[in-house]
Amino acid sequence: MINEQESSNPIFTYLKKQHVLSLCCSFDDEIWCANCFYVFDEKEVAFYLMTSAESRHSKLMLNNHLVAGTVNGQPKNISLIKGIQYKGVISLLAEENKNDVLFLYTKRFPIAKIKSQPLWKIEISELKFTNNILGFGNKSDWHRE
Repeated sequence: MINEQESSNPIFTYLKKQHVLSLCCSFDDEIWCANCFYVFDEKEVAFYLMTSAESRHSKLMLNNHLVAGTVNGQPKNISLIKGIQYKGVISLLAEENKNDVLFLYTKRFPIAKIKSQPLWKIEISELKFTNNILGFGNKSDWHRE
């Protein structure tokens, strides 16, 4: 959970404006990445995403819950680069916790009503925000206590 001071955090503001994350996972000698639509929950400091339990990355995540990835745009000018690197723990959402998240997810991505898949939660443990608009290589960090 976040405190009042963190509620105006520029990292969280950026994450609420974006909608696609890269998701990197591994198990044993297998490694894979995927791009997923997400909803950011500022209060829980978590990403919620929807993806098939049969996908390659999901099969890896069911065996190893540690994930990492990025959230970023595609500016052509290096001085406009902004982006997030994250690390966290992913889990399938339990049925009893699903309704509120499903409402938020389908509100942002209505197509999910038609082709619903399992919902996942990434509890973020670490965020690193690069914001070159504030100066080349400007970085700020957030860590879960």
